[in-house]
Amino acid sequence: MKKTVVLGATPNPSRYANMAVHRLLQYGHDTVPVGMREGEIAGLRILNGQPALDDVDTITLYLNAERQEAYFDYILSLHPKRIIFNPGAENPRLARLARAQGIETVEGCTLVMLSIGNY
Repeated sequence: MKKTVVLGATPNPSRYANMAVHRLLQYGHDTVPVGMREGEIAGLRILNGQPALDDVDTITLYLNAERQEAYFDYILSLHPKRIIFNPGAENPRLARLARAQGIETVEGCTLVMLSIGNY
């Protein structure tokens, strides 16, 4: 299954990033929640900062474009195969930088993609 980093993860169960972690796990994906606040989601500790990670297939973004700025170099350094820009996280500048490095970019909703088998 696809190792997915959920960037913008939060322990708040009413947030879509939290729901995405649960759903990714439900579908059997190796899931790494990365967020600004400490906590846990579905038994996984939310990693803070910019943790070193290997073999990342997908980064699914739940940060708005302004908050993404601090993560540009980090996101690109993980060499994901794709980046999913969830609603509210669209960022033409980061998408352009990613595509220049051969990274697929998708404007879509991780939750919807999983539910229709398009993940």
